[in-house]
Amino acid sequence: MHSPTLIVLAAVLSSLVTAVLYAVWHFNRHIPGLRYWVFSFLSAAVFCCNLLVRGPVPEVVSVVLAQVAIALTGYLCWLGSRAYMGRAPIPRGYAALALAGLVGASVYFTDVQPNPGARFVMAGLFSGVFFLLTAHTLVRGGFHRVPMRYLFGGMLCAHGIFVLMRPLAFKLLALQGDSSLPSSLSSIVVLESIVTLVLIGFGTVMLINEFITNELRHLAEVDPLTSVFNRRAFLTLLDKALSNAQRVRKPLPVLVLDLDHFKQVNDTRGHQGGDAVLRHFVNVAQQCLRNEDVMGRIGGEEFAIFLPNADGVGALAVAERLRALLEASPCAADSARPIAITVSVGVALTQGVEAPETVLQRADEAMYLAKQRGRNRVEMVSSAPCAPHRPAGDVAPASLPLSASH
Repeated sequence: MHSPTLIVLAAVLSSLVTAVLYAVWHFNRHIPGLRYWVFSFLSAAVFCCNLLVRGPVPEVVSVVLAQVAIALTGYLCWLGSRAYMGRAPIPRGYAALALAGLVGASVYFTDVQPNPGARFVMAGLFSGVFFLLTAHTLVRGGFHRVPMRYLFGGMLCAHGIFVLMRPLAFKLLALQGDSSLPSSLSSIVVLESIVTLVLIGFGTVMLINEFITNELRHLAEVDPLTSVFNRRAFLTLLDKALSNAQRVRKPLPVLVLDLDHFKQVNDTRGHQGGDAVLRHFVNVAQQCLRNEDVMGRIGGEEFAIFLPNADGVGALAVAERLRALLEASPCAADSARPIAITVSVGVALTQGVEAPETVLQRADEAMYLAKQRGRNRVEMVSSAPCAPHRPAGDVAPASLPLSASH
């Protein structure tokens, strides 16, 4: 296929991908890295258009524009991947210095000492290194969890190696003495660039889809106020944890926690004060938990926690430490006086086959027993399931079996 035709095709494709990604970015500005990817494809489109109008434009201008566009294509793609993965931004001063050096070298090898080979090596070196850096940045998180990142990274790695090896390939063909070989390789290079352009566009769209899917899953599973699991997600995770505990024949401690006199906080400090108290409680609670412990909001001011690989003594220690820390840590909701908070905690220790709702009910009843006995305390039930769920109100049945109390 004729190279100019391929270049026109590359220009059209890069422009179309730029327009599509810009439209997506315009309506989804919160997607990390998307802005950089838009400008990366725009740089590729500028490079292709520059090749098409190279004749009427002064050579030095055309060369500088081409070198800068190629470098920016790879550099912005790398910045986009870093932003998408939550990595710290690169200081712009380094990029400005590198870009200034590239422009100076391009002018030198065009006007002062013309050397197309040196310019070709520079173009491949800059873009190839940046594409390899992009691939290295993306391959994180595990292939089974995020396969698209690895496929995208592998494609970028292959393209980066190909770009770095292009000057060597042209050099070897020149030694063959056949003038038609470099022209054929040029067509292959342009064709590879078109295929890569399409694949990078497809990979970018897949990463956008991954981000939106994760965001929707987060909204479906996480309580928006406190950023812990909501009731449905917590019960799902508790069910899996119970299955695992039954398989290894170990008990699973489950805690139900309810803030004392929370209605008074809403009545005296408003719902903003109540929201601040809930967030403060979660922050305090997470200081007492391990990475594997799971916390969820199962009601208005009611929370639940399960503690994998812990026993009853450990669960009581965690509950008591949390209770004491919260009591000693008033919530500074606003400029007014801090809000004193206490919590009543019920602990249930599961054994054998038990449904998530059953163990939560027993821990819930233990929590209501703690309220009945004065609040701001921890109560624990035995492993044997107790009968019916608590009646409406703030008091649990007095006949609840106990194995420990504090």
